[in-house]
Amino acid sequence: MLVWFLPLFLVFLFIGLPVVFGMLAAPGIMLVLNGQERDLALLYRNVYNGMDSFPLMAVPFFMLAGELMNKGGITERLVEFAQSMMGHLRGGLAHVNILSSMLFAGLSGSAVADTSALGSMLIPAMEKQGYTRRFAAAITAASSVIGPIIPPSGIMIIYAYVMGESVAALFLAGIVPGVLVGVGLMMMVGFMANRYQFPVATERATWSEKGQAFSRAFFPLMTPVIILGGILLGVFTPTEAAAIAVFYALIIGIYVLKTLRWRELPAILSKAAITSSVVLLLVGAAMAFKTVVSLSHTPEALAAFILGLSDNPLILLFLINILLFIVGMFLDAGPAIIILGPILGPIFIDLGVHPVHFAIIMSVNLTVGLATPPMGLVLFVASSVSGERVQAIAKTILPFLAVEVVVIFLITYFPAISMTIPRLTGFVQ
Repeated sequence: MLVWFLPLFLVFLFIGLPVVFGMLAAPGIMLVLNGQERDLALLYRNVYNGMDSFPLMAVPFFMLAGELMNKGGITERLVEFAQSMMGHLRGGLAHVNILSSMLFAGLSGSAVADTSALGSMLIPAMEKQGYTRRFAAAITAASSVIGPIIPPSGIMIIYAYVMGESVAALFLAGIVPGVLVGVGLMMMVGFMANRYQFPVATERATWSEKGQAFSRAFFPLMTPVIILGGILLGVFTPTEAAAIAVFYALIIGIYVLKTLRWRELPAILSKAAITSSVVLLLVGAAMAFKTVVSLSHTPEALAAFILGLSDNPLILLFLINILLFIVGMFLDAGPAIIILGPILGPIFIDLGVHPVHFAIIMSVNLTVGLATPPMGLVLFVASSVSGERVQAIAKTILPFLAVEVVVIFLITYFPAISMTIPRLTGFVQ
């Protein structure tokens, strides 16, 4: 009977109950109905235990670093640099949007922050140049999913915490897939630009102008270099790297670029705290949810069902990609990873899929789900920023989602795409 908490959880989602309450209410109700009140205390105690983790401290630190960078005018400098590199192309601002997302990914690791920060700047600029508002919002939402793929990545920290994997290995494995998504989106924009005669944003920048734009963006661009460099060289752990990122963003914003004021810090800290609390509460609820998943023996039943479909790992990977894509439509990436990672990970590791490879498959797939109708979170953020209806953005984003789905299958069936850098650096055998 306990297994019925999963359908009950889905019912709660469909009627609009917030995910965190659904995660706690569904298993709690079924434990009571099943006469397991003593396990009820274990369920809710694990909400705190799930958040009480040193590695997870990296999540709020990276969010705070992103807020400091954004408030300090860093976003504008990244956009200026991207425009100097690609603004002269047909469909220049659309290309700039994508390149800016790739650069911003190295600062925040958040799709929502990307959509909000870049969308508020680039959507009006694109509309002024003749793009429709729905197209500008769609390309912003589609490119924002690069944020959690290119390191640093909040969802990869969560995956590493839940599954006991190396954060550094996952960060390194996400670099090429993130770049591949960006290049794929640019190719689609290039095709559409020639077909629909998109405008050219600016004249080709001279090398002097490119140099000036790079010098203005130099210190922000050093953020991912410092983070990854310190982790790879063993100077600090990922959590310590996140704290270093906050300190670096603070020094750069206040003393180097002088775009940040001390009086602005309380509002920045408050916003980062609220965002972090939402994420960490979801993590805690999902860890408690995972406890009941184990008690119900659902993983064993699902493993038997999946292995009964086929014994060919390639076919099973195809089916799991479809499942993850559907899950990503309705559930945020963090909770989905915590719920499904411990269930699906061991199955595919036993089939010979490398743990880091499967982590990237799962992370990229669920990240793309953030921009997938009907419940993709960044669609709603893009709608809020642009004032365009979610339905209109969802229809316009479909060609870009098709590109991202192709990238997912490339990552799935060509492990070298994600595994080469971790292997070359010795983080994966």
